Amino acid sequence: MFKKVLVANRGEIAVRIIYALREMGIESVAVYSDADENALHVQLADYSVKIGPPPPRESYLHYHRIIAAAEVSGAEAIHPGYGFLAENPEFARLVRDHGITFIGPSPEAIEDMGDKAKAKETMKKAGVPVVPGSDGPLSDLDEAMEVAERAGYPVLLKAVAGGGGRGMRVVREPAELEKQFQSAGAEAASAFGDGRLYLEKLILRPRHIEVQILADSYGNVVYLGERECSIQRRHQKLIEESPSPVVSPETRKHLGESAVRGASTIGYVSAGTVEFIMDQDGNFYFIEMNTRVQVEHPVTEMVTGIDIIKEQIRIAGGEKLRMKQEDIIMRGHAIEARINAEDPERDFTPSPGTIRTLHKPGGPGIRVDSHIYQEYRVPPHYDSLLAKLIAHGSDREEAIARMLRALEEFVIEGVPTTIPFHHVVISSEEFRRGDFDTGFLERFDYKARLKEM
Repeated sequence: MFKKVLVANRGEIAVRIIYALREMGIESVAVYSDADENALHVQLADYSVKIGPPPPRESYLHYHRIIAAAEVSGAEAIHPGYGFLAENPEFARLVRDHGITFIGPSPEAIEDMGDKAKAKETMKKAGVPVVPGSDGPLSDLDEAMEVAERAGYPVLLKAVAGGGGRGMRVVREPAELEKQFQSAGAEAASAFGDGRLYLEKLILRPRHIEVQILADSYGNVVYLGERECSIQRRHQKLIEESPSPVVSPETRKHLGESAVRGASTIGYVSAGTVEFIMDQDGNFYFIEMNTRVQVEHPVTEMVTGIDIIKEQIRIAGGEKLRMKQEDIIMRGHAIEARINAEDPERDFTPSPGTIRTLHKPGGPGIRVDSHIYQEYRVPPHYDSLLAKLIAHGSDREEAIARMLRALEEFVIEGVPTTIPFHHVVISSEEFRRGDFDTGFLERFDYKARLKEM
């Protein structure tokens, strides 16, 4: 096993990884920009290395500075967390070329799954259900028209190299296709340097369901149940839970086996997440694979008792999985609320500033993953995530009750946060009934409900 690991990230995920390393008896190396000199992950790590100015491209996204930090500190491995360089095959390849272990999948697997069209084709060959649409990147508008006619409107144009909703357009009728095809291609080229698009049938009122998997280098793959991630804003998840309130044990088994089959087909090694959409009839379709640890991994940890970060590190260290599929039992229910420094009443505008008062909730079943402290200054340069509040209960009803109690106890003053928003959503009858889909927030008048608080 490794003696020293560099954490190529910041914020709550860097803190989360450092805690895992400390419990495993592994020394940690933090990297930080000028804006993060007093950050918690820097204070907690055994060693730290400054890697540049605040802009991510000059620090957390700078390959060579991170590699140099690993070499100068004597780190044997690099954990990328999520975001930044976590799904960058060039970085993973560079790490490997420098004789350092990348705690994640191979650059080839990252590359294959990062190309959305290729990923879909691979999963289809593996027998994983996929949404009807193009078999690969569209060559031109004429092909797009032909595929759309065959799949049936409405359809969805998506960037081959996309993510976060960029290069994505809904087309409801043939007359819209040309304009949206050009618009989506231009946005994709600007955002990713790759304007290629693919097309698939738009599933109406879908739910976003994902399956956590672990795979070692000896061919063993297991799934750790599913997560419900349908509460989203502009394709960004806000609330996640496990298990999904609408997935039956039989469907869970089919989802898990499909995810395992897909991962096995590409020889995947590490923690990963296979994402699906589910229609109103319970049919599910592959949409993408995230080749990293997910923001929402704690809800799976809470219901399975498996520390995903530690398992990821062990796998990278060459160890076999310590569990078989029959060993994995889901107990109770867990919900995660992402607490962001954003103003929900102003369309979730980011709100950097100084946290003047902080009180984190506690009590039975409550977990807070965070990097903030009183007088911490939230920088404007990075993601607005302040904390992940996780509630676990014996069933969904108890998890909801504990989450609402914790949200009432959670105090952050100095910057607007999404705490009130989460309270409004999770206390709603719709959420309690599990009656929602990925378009829920577009129909849910949370601003009016916030004013009633």
